[in-house]
Amino acid sequence: MSSIFSKIIAGEIPCYKIYEDDKTFAFLDINPEVKGHTLVVPKVEVDKIYDLDDEDYQALMATVKKLAKHMEEVMGQRTLIKVVGTDVPHAHVHLTPLDENWEYGKTLKLAEAEMQEITDKLAL
Repeated sequence: MSSIFSKIIAGEIPCYKIYEDDKTFAFLDINPEVKGHTLVVPKVEVDKIYDLDDEDYQALMATVKKLAKHMEEVMGQRTLIKVVGTDVPHAHVHLTPLDENWEYGKTLKLAEAEMQEITDKLAL
């Protein structure tokens, strides 16, 4: 069975897409810890990040690096990079701008217009 992330990548479930290339996909987390909280996923579906083959792992981390630097420039805050790997059985990396409202485990409820505004700001 496909993970929710595979369904997002396939366009079966809508998302606020930030970035896509041939091996990776990035989109806003719908339960963000702070504004701009982004998930970066490999297009290949594997449960754990260390299950990726070397090429897909390198592609994922190159995208993480590119987006973290871009996020820092656009949002004006340091970017936290987290690999948690417990909530969805599809390898993924969290990018979180560290603003004064960040608190581990806390999530925000943002309106669709706000999510779209952040998407437009962060999209590459």
